[in-house]
Amino acid sequence: MKITDKKYFDKYLIQIGNEIPDLIKKYDFSENSGGFDYLTKASAVYSSNIEGNSIDLNSFMNYEFSKDKFKIGKEIEEIENLIAAYGFAQKNKLTETNLLTCHKVLSETLLIKSKRGKYRIEPVGVFGKSGMVYLAIEPEFVEKEMKLLFGDISDLLKNSLTKQEVFYFASLIHLRFVHIHPFRDGNGRIARLIEKWFISEKLGTDFWKIPSEEHYKINQEEYYQTINIGVNFYELNYDKCLGFLELLPNCLK
Repeated sequence: MKITDKKYFDKYLIQIGNEIPDLIKKYDFSENSGGFDYLTKASAVYSSNIEGNSIDLNSFMNYEFSKDKFKIGKEIEEIENLIAAYGFAQKNKLTETNLLTCHKVLSETLLIKSKRGKYRIEPVGVFGKSGMVYLAIEPEFVEKEMKLLFGDISDLLKNSLTKQEVFYFASLIHLRFVHIHPFRDGNGRIARLIEKWFISEKLGTDFWKIPSEEHYKINQEEYYQTINIGVNFYELNYDKCLGFLELLPNCLK
């Protein structure tokens, strides 16, 4: 699939896209809820929670206030590494090289050193309660697919886009990235980061503040259901993608 194709854009506009400018206009981008750093930490906590991390936002912030009174564990380190990855993304352009650096940072507790910041060389499946629900592309084709994806991203970053188009393409990038599943671990975390990274490059740094990760966590069942549009990479049916694409704008409501 070529991300820059707008095959589903007209339907997207009808279902939710036409609401996006008004949703952005009404959204409170002020930092009175804790500031930019706080919102970045919240993003990392919720994104980690989606992957099974049990540390909630309240517990993490209390740890931040009194680090000397808490015993640091793997789950805390996992969140701190993801915060660092967000921090790197916020200061750097969205490129393939910088994405690999982000993965290297966030995967410190997830993978052995030789696997961090590098595309996988193993077959990978996604498993649910009943067994495998999705088989990703073979490892020997991962780099090629990522080059194609970043070719599309580069084109989109160069072109002038409407707000509706930015959100549409951001969600498609997220979805396609998850389907390629380029890393041994950390794919979900970095997919949610790259989505927000793209939006912020196109619309401004304020958009790092939008609560997309929290919205995905609250609606986790729907999030996973709408990602699942095929049993393997070769049987993906993007005609079913609109359910997923609707989730991101809804985080502004």
